[in-house]
Amino acid sequence: MSAWRWLEERLELGDTLGPLLRHPIPRALEGRIGWAYVLGASILTAFAVQVVSGVALAMTYVPSTESAYDSLRFITDAATLGRVVRGIHWFGASAMVLLLLAHVTRVFLMGAYKYPREVNWLSGSLLFLATALMAFTGQTLRWDQDAFWSLVVGAEQAARTPLVGDWLTRLIVAGDRVGGATLTRVYATHVFLVPAVIGLLALLHVYLVVKRGISEPPRVDEPVDRAYKARYETLILHGVPYFPNAMWRDALAGSVLVAIVLVLAGVFGPPQLGKPPDPGIVVADPRPDWFFIGYFTVLALMPPGAEAILIVGIPLLVVAFLFALPFVRPFGQRHPMRRPFALAAAVFVIGGYAALSAAGAEAYWVPLRSDGAALPAAVTAPLRDDARAGAALFVDRSCWSCHVVEGSGGRRGPDLTHVAARLDHDALVARIANGGPGMPGYAAALGSDDLGKIVAFLLTRR
Repeated sequence: MSAWRWLEERLELGDTLGPLLRHPIPRALEGRIGWAYVLGASILTAFAVQVVSGVALAMTYVPSTESAYDSLRFITDAATLGRVVRGIHWFGASAMVLLLLAHVTRVFLMGAYKYPREVNWLSGSLLFLATALMAFTGQTLRWDQDAFWSLVVGAEQAARTPLVGDWLTRLIVAGDRVGGATLTRVYATHVFLVPAVIGLLALLHVYLVVKRGISEPPRVDEPVDRAYKARYETLILHGVPYFPNAMWRDALAGSVLVAIVLVLAGVFGPPQLGKPPDPGIVVADPRPDWFFIGYFTVLALMPPGAEAILIVGIPLLVVAFLFALPFVRPFGQRHPMRRPFALAAAVFVIGGYAALSAAGAEAYWVPLRSDGAALPAAVTAPLRDDARAGAALFVDRSCWSCHVVEGSGGRRGPDLTHVAARLDHDALVARIANGGPGMPGYAAALGSDDLGKIVAFLLTRR
């Protein structure tokens, strides 16, 4: 206690922190509904976990194209507790993203972005975008095949931005191509720039929460209008201090979060590193981390000709929604039951992105393969004459990209491993030439000679 008195006499922490800890909150938050308000503090806890584990990783990680992959391999396989620290960083990032999504959803559904808390929402939106950038740059620092090609895809998307596309691309890759300067820039962005931005925005956000007060649970009979601020100040007069009435709940939620992250990191460890990056392998099938896999699905399934619109339009639509919402709807009902369109929009967006993420995890449009775009050697080795030529045509004419043969090929169409046991010569010719459910006819594109060779190959599949 003497040490505390010594510090208090010199730093006067009680005068500074005391009012923050004693700031009043609505009395309703003392009950069960108060657990819905622990998300903000839990996000701060997850960010602290990321800072601590990130500093530990940065002490060993080498941000160069020659050593980045090997240094992560060393951290995972040889460094003391390296596997656990990487696991903490990974599960901490996942927790931060999940909690942020839940927090944004709660604020949106409860109308907590309305007057006088518009700036709270705007600062939170900037935090949301900064966290997304943090997640993307963290993925690319693994510098495996997925990371390299994900960065290339990101740069190609930036290049489609009107007017500033070339400038954005050069900003991302630090030059004309992905290389050592790119990795250095991504590392500096992930380790220094974005955490500093998140820290400053978090301070602003907490200041605004204290200054404008924590939004009370919405009531059906109390829409937000110009008189809302006066009503809230009256409500707060009968409120309770944040410490200890609600702080214990935040502390408990943060402790549970840290415990879960530690357990998951110890049991499952970090995501497995892929193969080292090889720009020569163009059939790389890069898969982003789960945060972005729904967007990856949209890019994979978008129709030809819509690339420029969707690649630029989807991020622009998200940003426009985040920053226009408090200006478009600053007043009116806050209760979700009185805002059916808001409730439907939340269900549609969350459910739709979850469905896209599930499809992206399966990625049925990506051919299965063991060594590039080719049939297995066990399939082609016994073939002769027309059947062998037909196997080559099967790959060259992109039949392989839609149909699996012995575990290699696409999954959009039926598995053709044993197709000759189901269809005879005439049936195969008719199906390929005329098409069928979900398949166009290829008579004009192939010609009778090539069609006959492909059928000869398929007849060997019994």
